[in-house]
Amino acid sequence: MSDLSTLWEVGLPLAGAGGLGYARLRAPRVYWSLVGLPVTRVRFALTYRSTMDVCGLTVQPSRLRAFLARNVARRADVQPVPPKVRRVRGTATGMRVTLRLPAGLEPADVMAASERLRHAWGVHSVNTVEVKPGFVELRMTGWDVLGQVRMPRRTVTGPLMVPVALREDGTAFVRDYRKVPHALTLGANQSGKSMYLRNLIAGLARLPVALVGIDCKRGVEQRGYAPRLSALAVSPEEAAGLLDALVQEMEDRFDLLSEHGVADVWNLPDGVRPVPVVVLVDEVAELFLVTGKKDEERRDRMVTQTIRLAQLARAAGIFLEVCGQRFGSDLGRGATTLRAQLTGRVVHRVNDKQTADMGLGDIAPDAVVAVTTIPPDRPGVAVAGDTSGGWSRIRTPELTATEAAAVCAAHAHLTPALPRLAVYRPVHLAHGRPVPPKPLFTPLPVTD
Repeated sequence: MSDLSTLWEVGLPLAGAGGLGYARLRAPRVYWSLVGLPVTRVRFALTYRSTMDVCGLTVQPSRLRAFLARNVARRADVQPVPPKVRRVRGTATGMRVTLRLPAGLEPADVMAASERLRHAWGVHSVNTVEVKPGFVELRMTGWDVLGQVRMPRRTVTGPLMVPVALREDGTAFVRDYRKVPHALTLGANQSGKSMYLRNLIAGLARLPVALVGIDCKRGVEQRGYAPRLSALAVSPEEAAGLLDALVQEMEDRFDLLSEHGVADVWNLPDGVRPVPVVVLVDEVAELFLVTGKKDEERRDRMVTQTIRLAQLARAAGIFLEVCGQRFGSDLGRGATTLRAQLTGRVVHRVNDKQTADMGLGDIAPDAVVAVTTIPPDRPGVAVAGDTSGGWSRIRTPELTATEAAAVCAAHAHLTPALPRLAVYRPVHLAHGRPVPPKPLFTPLPVTD
């Protein structure tokens, strides 16, 4: 009996410690809820004032506070004032703390001290987000959430909003075409750029939108999504014609807007509002490169039409998603003009610093350093920025091309027919075999 009690007293703690160690490696969310969150909250409560003081996030008290401290509280020394904690709440991936900034501090001061706060409280990362004037939120993560991507169950939804990736603060990176109509996505081979595009297409396939693909590599990337595409160009010649058709579609929609006296398709009545169109350019360099002098006229026209769409098509409900392995001014005339119209930027690991500069250098110079430090053994990790100057690390969940094609096939009934683009409608698959196109004329049999 004594041996059993000894085994119970010794084995139970060992089993518990082993279970926690296993949970820390294999189930970090469970470990964080049981151990990480309580320990972090206690450490935060005990060391908050001293941590803010050593990190330089305190200000001298006001004259009234100093007067009350000396004459009412009878304290000879008046302590500096840290940001006031308004709310502390735990999440499945970390902890959120809302702070009220005192006069003299700004959100940039807290952002600059994020790395020091991370080490002081023993968390994996601390991201600072401005909630409203005078208030910031510290978003802490207990572990590397980008190591094994699990999208949150609850995400923001909308008519043109697609959760594509996971941010390093545990929230979803949502591609919102109403707020960011056009975007540029860059990444070298094996960087995860194609994975990002698959997740985007799989999300868009479930929405009532028209998808138009431009894949000048003979359609090797986008041919599998044919059941959900309203149009597809697989060569530079087809891309030139498709871009012309898209510009004509845009002009038709402008005529519709003028007829109803509105400036945006979202102000049109539901019965006459045209379906939104998302144009997916798989490799933008193929639109700029030419093999001979005879192709220069076609190249200039394609680039001009693409720039026109980027400048004007948002109001007509046409959005651009431009992707490429590299992007630089050496692509040719119009490259920097096109980049200036692409508000959203997502840059994966790249092979040259110029591509990182072209992707993020004009909107978030600090993000360029983050791009150049992405390791090659973590495909899917990228840096997402916008014109507000903010940026964050993201990573897309794993999704194979077969799974993305299955999603497109399952939602093929949502594919709208656009008369202007009908000639570029891709050939569908029936029972795994391509359906041959109908001949333009009936051939006559050969007779003797």
